[in-house]
Amino acid sequence: MKNLLIATLVLAALPFTASAQDANANTTANANSSDAAQNGGWTGSGEFGFASSRGNSRSENANAKLGLSQENEVWKNNFFLNGLRSKGEVSVEDGEGNTVDKFSTTANRYDTGASVGYKFDPRSYIVTAARYEHDDFGANLWQGIISVGYGYIALKNERAELSFEIGPGFKRYQPAKSERAALNPDGTPIFDANGNAVSETYKPDAESEVVGRGLVNAKYRLTDNTALEDTLLVEAGSKNQYYQNDIGLSVSMTKKMALKVGYQIRYNSDTQPGTQSTDKLTTTNLVYNF
Repeated sequence: MKNLLIATLVLAALPFTASAQDANANTTANANSSDAAQNGGWTGSGEFGFASSRGNSRSENANAKLGLSQENEVWKNNFFLNGLRSKGEVSVEDGEGNTVDKFSTTANRYDTGASVGYKFDPRSYIVTAARYEHDDFGANLWQGIISVGYGYIALKNERAELSFEIGPGFKRYQPAKSERAALNPDGTPIFDANGNAVSETYKPDAESEVVGRGLVNAKYRLTDNTALEDTLLVEAGSKNQYYQNDIGLSVSMTKKMALKVGYQIRYNSDTQPGTQSTDKLTTTNLVYNF
């Protein structure tokens, strides 16, 4: 996982070195900057993707994202809301012990967060951030964090942007349900009529810890209508280390509309038995910029 994070940072940083020497303007960037200036620095985008299959197999997948950001001489603020829901055919055991196919929910996740940054100067700012996530099928049923920190805008021109945030925070999370051996009141295992140990589903206690939060935002405009974005989030504590990396390539069709291909990796170091540490998501969405 560490090698993956290092490789992501290196790949994201490569185009910015070259872009420091490129001060050419492009029409789309100028138009967006003008709109933002007229709205107090506020810009936003909404994404939506949907896929459905019928026939030999059935599946439905939908994801949506909403992002708002403000940057002017004083403030650097952000807000986001994301959702993911998927249904598909899964094999389950009915009451008679037979295996049957059932059209059931296989993914149900949403997360939201916001940050408020106050600028000391054009590059440095202090930031307060909060994030909450709920995931019915993830390593944690829910997790929430609030943090304060220092932010620095390392690069910002008409083609590229690169910023960093780092600081302490407090995190609380609920590990997913897990299976364990059922016990009698005296602590001995329970066995069924065939002599097999009986298991039961249990819900672990919620965990709390102080964490270090880090955020890296990178954007690079490859052409007048093509842009690459990468965001790396780190929330590391003594009990659990959480990493999330989102990379996306968008192609503008008009000033407001674009198509975007995205790839997300999420990692939790502390997981329950039977739960994987890494989740991956690939999306193809229609984007509306406002």
